[in-house]
Amino acid sequence: MPTDCIPFRETNYFSSLICDYLDEKSHLKSFYNRFPKLENFKDQIAEKQESFNSETRAILVQSLKKQYGSVTISEATSQHIEALSDRNAFTITTGHQLNLFTGPLYFFYKIVSTINLCKQLKATYPEQHFVPVYWMATEDHDFEEINYFNYRGQKVQWNRETSGAVGELQLDGLDQVFEAFSSQLNSTTNAEELKALFQNAYLEHQSLTDAMRYLVNTLFGSYGLVIVDGNDSDLKRLFVPYVERELVNQTSFEMVSQANEKLNDLDGNYKIQVNPRAINLFYINNGVRERIIETEGRYQVLNTDINWSKSELLEHLDESPESFSPNVILRPLYQEVVLPNLCYIGGGGELAYWLQLRANFKKHDIVFPMLLLRNSVLLLTDKQKDKLENLNVSVKDLFLSQHDLKTKVTEQISEVDINFSSQKAHLKQQFEELYRLSEQTDKSFKGAVAAQERKQIKGLEHLEKRLLKAQKRKLSDHLNRITEIQDILFPGQSLQERNMNFSEFYLEYGSSLIQKLMQELKPLKGEFLVLTI
Repeated sequence: MPTDCIPFRETNYFSSLICDYLDEKSHLKSFYNRFPKLENFKDQIAEKQESFNSETRAILVQSLKKQYGSVTISEATSQHIEALSDRNAFTITTGHQLNLFTGPLYFFYKIVSTINLCKQLKATYPEQHFVPVYWMATEDHDFEEINYFNYRGQKVQWNRETSGAVGELQLDGLDQVFEAFSSQLNSTTNAEELKALFQNAYLEHQSLTDAMRYLVNTLFGSYGLVIVDGNDSDLKRLFVPYVERELVNQTSFEMVSQANEKLNDLDGNYKIQVNPRAINLFYINNGVRERIIETEGRYQVLNTDINWSKSELLEHLDESPESFSPNVILRPLYQEVVLPNLCYIGGGGELAYWLQLRANFKKHDIVFPMLLLRNSVLLLTDKQKDKLENLNVSVKDLFLSQHDLKTKVTEQISEVDINFSSQKAHLKQQFEELYRLSEQTDKSFKGAVAAQERKQIKGLEHLEKRLLKAQKRKLSDHLNRITEIQDILFPGQSLQERNMNFSEFYLEYGSSLIQKLMQELKPLKGEFLVLTI
């Protein structure tokens, strides 16, 4: 069972924008459609159903069957693909890069959140079908972000020269990565399963897209997950009118820029996550993935000799829609055009940029999905839990910076009172009498009193810091045992889920790891889960 649930704001790992969104602060309501509560899905279903036509559904189903053509799929996934033809079928979607061997742990939490929300919605709205979707970011080009995963504190890395969209990459060199990784594993049943999973995904397929589809389908296909590759000519043809509008009218730049200005004007110190370009499209073809720009009526692909007039470009768009790739500003719009989607599940950074996009969706008359922060989890072993209890430290304390953690524990267990708050309060009280006396003299005496007060307070604070430092030295053995656990659970003072790969836990727990996550992750609960496994 879960050890604890911690409000996202109290973890200190989530931005003020996301925390304010989760608190449903009124000044953010114009940046989203409906807040992800179970009862709000009724209106979201009705709105999406009204706007999503049967022709698009037919093309989506046909495209998915092609994409799964060489993949063995579960009955649950097959039924979900067929169900998308029905006007009562809707998707819940998450998206992620094609990280090597799934990358950080939170990839699993995204997928499980998506599957579990579909189950919860089906129980509440039994007349509808809810299909969990993983949208593969096959058109990304940042290879350095996805070419490794961490295993026991070390990078397992794939090095090669790259260009173009990562999904089209051939898998040269991954046999060497497999040898390096498998050499670190033992010969247990779980280890052999990990080896087979890596080998079958990356050594038996031709492209990174195919490898990732196989990998994720093997892990989650039995739960009915549907994997979508947006780099698909038939799906992109559905998006042609919006691409044309982007090229000719550059609508997204105006709408998102206005939204960013409104966010900047809010009293929340919010960080703008993405900034729009005049044209938010890439051109992809034969290993090229470069921005499209417009200069004096001609359109050019950056860093190439490729260019067109306006009429030539629109003719090329009609002939080859697969060559036009949306960037981070337009990809969400593309997703919502081709999917009967109700809700997007993502991390804090993703939701932050989605909140910048609603005005652009309204301009294009596309229903804006509900935005749900994915589940976040800290996995804790029974042994680690027992150690914390013996040290009288709560899991919540581990979310503090290491400096603050040491300070808090030292103040809690020190045999002497390290906090000089009462002394400072007494000192301030004594100076009140001197201030009253200064009122009867001149301003210079009042200034002298204030200067002396600051000096005395500063002196007490200096003594307080020295005493704290001395007590930390005295209690160093105890503090070291605590920080040792924190270093394991928060590698590099970062969240476990952003650093560690599932393989370390799968090696110990096998497929029961996924089953445990399925049992415990509650996507609409809205708190950080600490889970004992």
